[in-house]
Amino acid sequence: MLYLVPTPIGNLEDITLRALNVLKEVDVILAEDTRTSRKLLNHYEIETSLRSYHAHNEHSIVQNLVAELDGGTQMALISDAGMPGISDPGFLLVRACVEADVKVECLPGATAFVPALVASGIPCDKFHYEGFLPHKKGRQTRLTYLASLPVTFVLYESPYRLVKCLGQLIEHCGPERTACVARELTKLHEEVRTDKLQALLEYYETQDKVKGEIAIVVAGKEK
Repeated sequence: MLYLVPTPIGNLEDITLRALNVLKEVDVILAEDTRTSRKLLNHYEIETSLRSYHAHNEHSIVQNLVAELDGGTQMALISDAGMPGISDPGFLLVRACVEADVKVECLPGATAFVPALVASGIPCDKFHYEGFLPHKKGRQTRLTYLASLPVTFVLYESPYRLVKCLGQLIEHCGPERTACVARELTKLHEEVRTDKLQALLEYYETQDKVKGEIAIVVAGKEK
């Protein structure tokens, strides 16, 4: 059995009782960064063995992991924060398990884009999740596509690229398109700011050292 276990995106209390029980009972926890995950496990006094599973080694070890699972080892996959497989490693292992008839169970829980989307006040009955844009090649193509969508779309962005990203969104969507910047979600300095793109750009241009993972929610193109 492979369990996919979402972990808190900030506040350590945002984890379910079921998730804690799974992490205690499995034989191995696969973690994106064992140093980050150890802080969570220590907080809840979980002593399960940790192994690294991340973007740089997943291709080389995925078949060995499937063989262990097929042999009866119980594993849980976690990322540094949020749901494994959503802009984090996980897809390759899940696909390999499905192909090998290894049972996969996904627990519900924290992921950053959902609270950002719901708290933005921008329509969320239909939406497009984009995740991280390409840094260079293909970025403009994706922005052109996203700007044409008639539904809300959601991006993830680094705090170091926020101002540049807002400027690019203005180029493609126009300065009057409504958007929301959500950062430090569930943490002490949580900020969810909804405004026109131009106003958001002007605000963040004046802010020093913006921190935290950022979700940007942008309203769809009006018909």
